[in-house]
Amino acid sequence: MESPSEEIKQLESSQTIAVFGFSPNPERPSHYVAKYLQEVGYRIIPVNPALEDGLGEKCYPDLESIPEPVDMVDVFRRSEFVGPVVDGAIAIGAKYIWMQDGVVNEEAAVRARDAGLSVVMDN
Repeated sequence: MESPSEEIKQLESSQTIAVFGFSPNPERPSHYVAKYLQEVGYRIIPVNPALEDGLGEKCYPDLESIPEPVDMVDVFRRSEFVGPVVDGAIAIGAKYIWMQDGVVNEEAAVRARDAGLSVVMDN
């Protein structure tokens, strides 16, 4: 297994990032992180079944509905809800999973790594 810093460095090769759990509230981390990623040149795809768009991009209800390849899935969901997100990331062929600060799901991380995805968790 690679160190967290090596895994984070790999993420820099991502171009398209699905932001799972995107919020329209500018004070929520999922919003301001997505906005920052967009401002520095990444293509972001918001994922939230309750929204039609976010930050000028079409919003999708789940990962499987996204009609283009996704490099990374940036997860803004509580730890207990990460398993299905990881399964979706594996299903769509994502290369990376980033579980944001405070999000820890070891079982899902093992599944992702076993499927060949790089994982950053709670970092």
